[in-house]
Amino acid sequence: MKLIFVHGWSVSNTNTYGEIPEALANAAEEYGLSLDVKHLYLGRYISFHDEVTLDDIARAMNQALHELLGDDGGNISTFSCITHSTGGPVVRHWVEKYYGAYRLDSLPLQHLIMLAPANHGSALAALGKARVGRIKSWFQGIEPGQRVLDWLSLGSDGQWNLNKQHLNYESVIQGFFQFVLVGQGIDNNFYDFLNSYLVEKGSDGVVRVAAANMNYRYCSLIQSSSQIIRKRPLTYALEPEIDIQTSSPVPLGVYSDYSHSGSTKGIMRSIKSEDIHAPVVCDILKCLQVQNAADYQTRAIALKELTTTQQAGNDRFSMLVFNICDDQETQIGQGDYDIFLLAGKGYKPDLLPKGFFKDRQMNEQTG
Repeated sequence: MKLIFVHGWSVSNTNTYGEIPEALANAAEEYGLSLDVKHLYLGRYISFHDEVTLDDIARAMNQALHELLGDDGGNISTFSCITHSTGGPVVRHWVEKYYGAYRLDSLPLQHLIMLAPANHGSALAALGKARVGRIKSWFQGIEPGQRVLDWLSLGSDGQWNLNKQHLNYESVIQGFFQFVLVGQGIDNNFYDFLNSYLVEKGSDGVVRVAAANMNYRYCSLIQSSSQIIRKRPLTYALEPEIDIQTSSPVPLGVYSDYSHSGSTKGIMRSIKSEDIHAPVVCDILKCLQVQNAADYQTRAIALKELTTTQQAGNDRFSMLVFNICDDQETQIGQGDYDIFLLAGKGYKPDLLPKGFFKDRQMNEQTG
């Protein structure tokens, strides 16, 4: 099995993943696997300047794969892939750009194991490039240029479009097996009293569990002609435009002790080559064993049980993204609408449970 680790700007070393490639290779035989570990250095194919987008990086990845795994016929050999943080969305964008929901049968990627992926962004991205660059626990391996940070900001168009397209995927039927493994621990070595997001509950210090999770729903509501309140200002009901869409299940494993990065608790950097029984090493190898839908379901059940155990006694959160548009599907921007979260028969905000609402961000580009 060809196992690819995707690296960003750093061409000369494999510090992005620490010693986890060696640990996996050392433990592989115990799981009946033979791993041919390879490293894909995106920095050899693209310079990570501010104007570079995720689309540019996906094109660079496609070129790199053809050079690393291509044959004389222009095809890419079957491979599996492990990513960290921004690498998850990069590979997913590559899949969507070159294959998409209706060409997955020709996709050479068999297993995509995403470690702490920012699939729905990161609250940290809104801090700005200068501050993000000073945070050591940031997305190591993919340099946070401004256009990449724009994509990673909560509620970005890039996330919205990629995740909406993913609702059409029937990955397992086509032999494409995706997994998300993420920590819910905080490494106090990265504590920054100026930035509460580094110690945010329900996150690994950079990415929220809910933002990594690939299990989500899409609901589209449209203003109807039915008036709820007839006195001015007139209030109209919102009705479902289409049925609620649910993404195809992607197994999620959450660990209470792993954080996003760092040599002490990082989901990758803390792993040494001899740590062949570390939880994340064992779970990665079990994911790589999956060959069919039955295996995939078994792995999903095991990771759900792991998550339930690991999250016992910890706070668990959901994340909502609102995209408000007019009848021409033009996004309504910041300051032009209000959202009120209400509860009870009287529809009052003070009836919401204590601790219900923890954080909000406005994406200034998309509203």
